[in-house]
Amino acid sequence: MSVLISILITFLVVVLVLYLVNRLALDGRTKQIVQAIVIIIGILSLLRYLAVF
Repeated sequence: MSVLISILITFLVVVLVLYLVNRLALDGRTKQIVQAIVIIIGILSLLRYLAVF
């Protein structure tokens, strides 16, 4: 059950950070780079919770 809660919290944090990045006044290229970095970090943390690493 703890793993499920951790995965849910990670997912919610990634979604919140992506929303906040979209609200920032950045140009398109920078915004895409930041979004990609956030998604990669989110996927890596989810894989860590699933004991892949």
